Amino acid sequence: MLIVCGRAGGTELSGTLYERGERAPTFRGAPDEDAAYVWVCDEFYEVDSGGSTQLVGDREVNLAFESPMPRGFDTRDQALEGAKEHVRTQFARIGLDPESVDLEVEPDVESNHSS
Repeated sequence: MLIVCGRAGGTELSGTLYERGERAPTFRGAPDEDAAYVWVCDEFYEVDSGGSTQLVGDREVNLAFESPMPRGFDTRDQALEGAKEHVRTQFARIGLDPESVDLEVEPDVESNHSS
């Protein structure tokens, strides 16, 4: 299990990439259990009012969250690229330059200790 984290504008977003052989969450809309790699991460967008308020850079942004949209991939490279693109897209949806997002991929330390 890998955690893909993006940071920009004083805030961050992270999602989980389940690797081959790991049990990804099962819920409505989850990819076929035959997918070798499964990416799960929040999706959000800016709204004029309501939602959750988040300080992004020097401005307050109202965010509305969507249900996570899991995505399945065949290869590790495809999965990592898809995860990074997803994180960049979420920042772009709130007005930040996707190229300014600092991305980091880390193993999930908690899952490594529980085995």
